[in-house]
Amino acid sequence: MVLALVILSVLAFFVLAIRQSALWQWALAAAVIGVLAMLRPEEGLAFSSNVPGWIVALLPALVLALLAISPIRQALLTGPAYKMVKSILPRISRTEQEALDAGTVGWDAEIFSGRPDWDKLFAIRKPDLTAEEQAFLEGPCETVCAMIDDWDTRHNLMDLPPEVWQFLKDNGFFGMLIGKEHGGLGFSAQAQSQVVSKIASRSVAAGITVMVPNSLGPGELLEKYGTPEQQDKYLRRLARGEEMPCFALTGPHAGSDAAGMRDVGVVTYGDYEGQQVLGVKLSWDKRYITLAPIATLLGVAFNLYDPDNHLGKGTDVGITLALIPADYPGVEIGRRHLPARAAFMNGPTSGKDVFIPMEFLIGGTEYAGQGWRMLMECLATGRAISLPAIGTVSIKGALRTTSAYARIRRQFGIAIGTMEGVGEGLARMVKSAYQFEASRAMTAAIVDDGQKPAVISAALKYRTTEEMRGRVDDALDIHGGRAVQDGPSNYLFAGYQTIPVAITVEGANILTRTLITFAQGALRAHPYLLKEVQAAQNPDRRRGLHDFDKAFSGHIGFMLRNMTAAWWHNLTFGRFASSPVEHELKGWYRQLHRYSQSFALAGDWTVAFLGGDLKRKQMLSGRMADVFSDLYLLSTALKRYEDDGRMPEDIPVIDAIARDRIASIQKGLGEVIDNFPSPFLRFALGVLIFPLGRRARPSSDRENYRLAKSVLGQSTFRDRLTRGIYVTFDPADRTGILEDALVKVEAAAEIEKKFFRALKKGEIDRRLDRDAIADAVEKGIITSEEAVILREADEATDRVIKVDDFAPGELARSTQQPANAYTAAAE
Repeated sequence: MVLALVILSVLAFFVLAIRQSALWQWALAAAVIGVLAMLRPEEGLAFSSNVPGWIVALLPALVLALLAISPIRQALLTGPAYKMVKSILPRISRTEQEALDAGTVGWDAEIFSGRPDWDKLFAIRKPDLTAEEQAFLEGPCETVCAMIDDWDTRHNLMDLPPEVWQFLKDNGFFGMLIGKEHGGLGFSAQAQSQVVSKIASRSVAAGITVMVPNSLGPGELLEKYGTPEQQDKYLRRLARGEEMPCFALTGPHAGSDAAGMRDVGVVTYGDYEGQQVLGVKLSWDKRYITLAPIATLLGVAFNLYDPDNHLGKGTDVGITLALIPADYPGVEIGRRHLPARAAFMNGPTSGKDVFIPMEFLIGGTEYAGQGWRMLMECLATGRAISLPAIGTVSIKGALRTTSAYARIRRQFGIAIGTMEGVGEGLARMVKSAYQFEASRAMTAAIVDDGQKPAVISAALKYRTTEEMRGRVDDALDIHGGRAVQDGPSNYLFAGYQTIPVAITVEGANILTRTLITFAQGALRAHPYLLKEVQAAQNPDRRRGLHDFDKAFSGHIGFMLRNMTAAWWHNLTFGRFASSPVEHELKGWYRQLHRYSQSFALAGDWTVAFLGGDLKRKQMLSGRMADVFSDLYLLSTALKRYEDDGRMPEDIPVIDAIARDRIASIQKGLGEVIDNFPSPFLRFALGVLIFPLGRRARPSSDRENYRLAKSVLGQSTFRDRLTRGIYVTFDPADRTGILEDALVKVEAAAEIEKKFFRALKKGEIDRRLDRDAIADAVEKGIITSEEAVILREADEATDRVIKVDDFAPGELARSTQQPANAYTAAAE
């Protein structure tokens, strides 16, 4: 009887916790178990007459029943908790609150919940383009890519040539996000992402130049917040490239801590166009501002003060945004910066006591003080489009060129790509190309669905750019000396140079990983945490207690469910976790659910028990960010399989990606547990998340070698892995030379086998003073027709492995600087 009651109690706890049942249901279950405990089977199932025993048996039910009554619960439990939290909780600053309010949550909230709703994943639109967008990608975008000479751009001009600037302006590249009603192209986020990707595959500098006006900047801010007068005045000019915008946010003393900017504006009266008007006396000092050296329209963020309360918003109005013509009196545009020797325009700007009228404030006085929210909303969407596009196309471009080179280049008589050591790097590139194209496409689709994915975009920014760094390094390792000799034919080095730019802009990766992704995500996406914080900070104590009671009660249920479900799914290896599909990838969906549940538990405990210390525990926070981003990345890979029509040849790469992601998730959670401050909680989390140990393993050598071999040649699989980049077969082009050689080398493959067998047997000898191909024909090893094919492949290979060289003094910079190409184009 005792054993049966124990089993019944465990089952009841399990079911109630999983269902997040209300307290009255817990009370009812406790009452039933208490009554059953007083049965005496040996007395014919009669109830015991032991009064103290009845009291003990029913006491849990009575306590739970009392706690189910709101006033009693508030008096005994949530009231004291509310008072304690209110006294110790650090107050959310204004800028922190605006950042939290700015973004939206969607699929990220499902991951944080531990119980993902697969319908929400599949509801995210496929990454399709309209006919107009596709035509633009295949027309003007292809054309401008063919016009770009990256060596001339980054070495000779340090700028795009005038004809490229003019083409970009004439074809609306700078107005992709501006609506058609204002003269722009009105393209989707997906289209913008793909256009930037393709151009960046040709020249990172050109990609950044197109990216910036279509990302965080005056165009987007005017579209969303500008007054009708501001929109009418500027948007058409911006869309046509008649105005070149930049946005000045970062300063010498406010980099990652942009909210700590020292730039200041004071509301006062001053002279504007011969009249005394209310305006702002503004001083700023900004640096690292992309497009600043050529900007005609300057966006500036600053702290606005109103000592006389002219605006009726108090004396400290808050962060405000203004739009100022670059030739306005007092505006200073400094000399150019040279970020990683890249050719895109970047530089400082400043101004001292510059008086601007109120009409220069973006959105007018209505939006004064709301600048940080405006910036965060734009950054959430812009960051989801821009840097993932640059990072992903860099990975795909590295794979495209390296897979060709690894097949063309021979060492020890074999294509270097067939060597396992080289294959290891190639396999990483294959997995990354598939994975990050999946995440780029899905995230852009989320933006097109109307979301502002602040948490997802932060995670994707740091993961994509870090992956880019690793995969471009792999490409350089495989190419060896061919990659480090810079010159007109080098297709890797420019991207390698600019990697640090992507790592540091729009929030340095260290900050984004350790302070933003998980810390902000835990507040934004947690079903109860933000509600508890807001309730604790409510100045209306009665209302605050009511809201806190509701959120706190839900949080307890959420925590119990996480504990129970995490332990169960980990004990059963996810066998009973949910999956929306019944095909061959069903198991990976179950693992995604399983580890989402474990992440929800670890995240909830991390926030609940560390509280305000979470900001200082940045190593823990960073690891939790890694786990979250791994879960998101895995979900995007699975979604891509569905969106691409379930291509069977993609299954091996998805399996390898999933193994790597799960192994990384387990490693991250393990390190969180190992470094958790409380020994008791370390033990408890270890039991709940790893009841049977840490067993996950990454993809095997055999899997990875097969992936590497799958791209050593022309194939639809290789084409799909590298879709969206600029591809040419022109042998006079720096990347076309590879594609041309690959075709010729593959055509000669069977002939080459006979040729190399003869070399190994010593029948012919390959040396500089002999024509081995002619010798092979003479000895009947190959025919004269085969010799033509082999010679074409041989000559194409020589062209591929050739590196640039220069005459003495040829690389010295001229003392006469070239004219600014943008200005030349404008003239």
